[in-house]
Amino acid sequence: MSLLTHFNRSGDAHMVDVGDKPITQRTAVTDGYIEMQATTLQLIMEGSHKKGDVLGIARIAGIMASKKTAELIPLCHPLPLTHVEIELVAEPEQNRVRCQTTVKTNGQTGVEMEALTATQIALLTIYDMCKAVDRGMVIQSVQLLEKDGGKSGHWQRQN
Repeated sequence: MSLLTHFNRSGDAHMVDVGDKPITQRTAVTDGYIEMQATTLQLIMEGSHKKGDVLGIARIAGIMASKKTAELIPLCHPLPLTHVEIELVAEPEQNRVRCQTTVKTNGQTGVEMEALTATQIALLTIYDMCKAVDRGMVIQSVQLLEKDGGKSGHWQRQN
């Protein structure tokens, strides 16, 4: 039996059957960064970017993306999310913005992909809004920090 659950016994890709799994509260926390020039970060922090509230728009984009994860990733289950929180924090000492996302549901499968998708799209939105002044921005270290719920229980990244 393969450890990769998205393949059946014949090796074909399939959507995992979660129908017999109990409904439990599921939580996932992810984070990532977008590094940029100091002047770009200054525009964002001052709110003086000509496109408007960069972080506010990125937050909404990330929330919207979390709800569309099953449309973007072929074998993800569509989930009714009960909570999505995206925290965007400027870190001037590193010339970057940190995005931390928490997603929750009551369901039969986890929300790791929804949280990772939200983080990525929030950071990509910052890139899109600021690329006219800084094409050298770098998105990095998008990762799962913590997940809880389901048969595997609690997991937390050890640094």
